[in-house]
Amino acid sequence: MADALERGQRVQLHVRAMAHGGEGIADAPDGRVVFVPGAIPGDVVDATLGRVKKRWARAESATVVKPSPDRIEPGCPAAAAGAGCCDYSHIRPEAQLRLKAEVLTGQLRSLAGSSSVLAGLKGPGDFDAVQLQPATGWRTRVRLGVDSKGRAGMRKARSNDVVAGIVCTQPVPGLLDGLVGPDAQRFTPGAELVAVMDSDGARHVVETAAPRRGQRVEHAERVIEGDGEVVQRVRGHSFRFPPTAFWQAHVNAPEAYSNFIAATELPQEAPRVGWDLYGGVGAFVPAIHAALGRGEVHTVDMSDSAARSNAALADADWHYHRAIGQEGVAQLPRPGLVVLDPPRAGAGQQVVEAVATVNPARVVHVGCDPATFARDAAYFGQQGYVIERMVLIDAFPSTHHFEVLAALAPASSRG
Repeated sequence: MADALERGQRVQLHVRAMAHGGEGIADAPDGRVVFVPGAIPGDVVDATLGRVKKRWARAESATVVKPSPDRIEPGCPAAAAGAGCCDYSHIRPEAQLRLKAEVLTGQLRSLAGSSSVLAGLKGPGDFDAVQLQPATGWRTRVRLGVDSKGRAGMRKARSNDVVAGIVCTQPVPGLLDGLVGPDAQRFTPGAELVAVMDSDGARHVVETAAPRRGQRVEHAERVIEGDGEVVQRVRGHSFRFPPTAFWQAHVNAPEAYSNFIAATELPQEAPRVGWDLYGGVGAFVPAIHAALGRGEVHTVDMSDSAARSNAALADADWHYHRAIGQEGVAQLPRPGLVVLDPPRAGAGQQVVEAVATVNPARVVHVGCDPATFARDAAYFGQQGYVIERMVLIDAFPSTHHFEVLAALAPASSRG
């Protein structure tokens, strides 16, 4: 039997898979799973173990002895300098989508024996996978940290430390000009910058207070550039809101997600009412309206910025409700379609049960985290729903992140 693993031990590992979160997965000599930051499937690494638990361990550092065929030189200078922005930029672009599909399949496979939600599919891998283009220069909005010298930059992985002066390859052309780099202007030390390039090509830059860990700050302390009102367009409709409000990052993501929602087919007898949960500024309202074939749409969100927005859909009966989770749906009319786009933590059991209680004919779940998406899907399965169609949309090229969109229906409606 192999010797027990210990913290600080050096061990050679063959990386066999990618974990959710962007770490490589390898098997230690004693059979324990080891998570290896920066490693990818096919790598052979010499790793120094950090945390060692009963069933798993995590390497605190690793040197590549034999690189994977999918490994390339990092394509992002900021990531190469330690920023957490492009943690997949050392992976061949054509391999990134495959690895993300494998991660999602692994998360869904855990549901196969415990939930009926996959009964509408051929199996856990029955989904389309699409990479949005462009693969660089795609991000229309970015939050930058400001270091103690007033220099802006991306933050280090899992840290608030700033990698100042080095430009990331994600932002659209022109977004970081004069903000990041050796000749960039200086800002308030410890603050955060929000920079946005809107649909009109206008740049908006505001300075906010530094956020608490895991939180967003929506109040702008200082407008540095722009008029304080972003204009974004999707499906021919314009939205106006502050730069700090949430909007999908990839320039083509709002249209791609909206097209999936608009393609949802409702039974004739379904109420022509749509719920837009975690709806933000109402970006999905036009798509929900299209899927309903007209009707009323109710957006529920807690964002102050969202409350000030205009859904810009003159021919829709649109209503905004400032509320959160299941508390925001108690007084709404019964829907035929529910769209929910929760934060990374997912919707959770209480929200899923609140939705299922009113028995919508169709539900569209937009998930930005495969683990919490799978958990929410399992909750819907417990409520008698099955996934009819699903797509992985890689809207975050060169990162481990991706979106999952799923259309669900009551199992009873499928005969």
